[in-house]
Amino acid sequence: MKIEKLNEDKIRITLDINDLKEKNIDFHSFMSNSISTQSIFVDMLKKAEKEVGFITKNYKTMIEAFATSDGNFILTITRIHPEIIDKDLQKKKKMKIKRKSINLNNDLIIFKFNNFDEYCEFCLSLTDNYLNQYKSIIRTSSLYSYNSKYYLMLNNISQSNISIIKFYSYISEFAELIHMPSLMRTKLLEYGTSVMKKNAINNCIKHFQKK
Repeated sequence: MKIEKLNEDKIRITLDINDLKEKNIDFHSFMSNSISTQSIFVDMLKKAEKEVGFITKNYKTMIEAFATSDGNFILTITRIHPEIIDKDLQKKKKMKIKRKSINLNNDLIIFKFNNFDEYCEFCLSLTDNYLNQYKSIIRTSSLYSYNSKYYLMLNNISQSNISIIKFYSYISEFAELIHMPSLMRTKLLEYGTSVMKKNAINNCIKHFQKK
């Protein structure tokens, strides 16, 4: 967990995938504002008070929460001074959460493998349980080669598909996430070589799995 003080009234808390696993939360569960996530949030505020002197007692707070393309979960917390709270905020007793789109769940995601062997190692490591759990993601997969690297492209990823964060956590052990996927797609389509145009993960398993 990383806590940064942006100014006297605003901090940013960054949770990586390991933090999320440790706290057993994801973006979907946190945004549900359950009792357990409220407890986690209170613990984070206590830690922020201790580390950077960010005190929220007697203040109302506004939270902006979103997941980034590299799998991190970022909270920007702003404390609102009593004298500038408007009438609408005075009526609200619960913390206000501003919902943002989950960048990790955009409609295009690309991962880079150093070589074809690493790509095959990833595909062949997927158990039947993983294949079933991520089938809506896997069926959109295509594989390209470019400059001696291999790129797994996932198209039309549903923004409601929360499994993509878990999928990212798994595949990150084998590959690197491309942070500007639209630009890379243009390069791959223009200069790259199509290796497996459709259903690349299942096709790799089909052709290279030992009988």
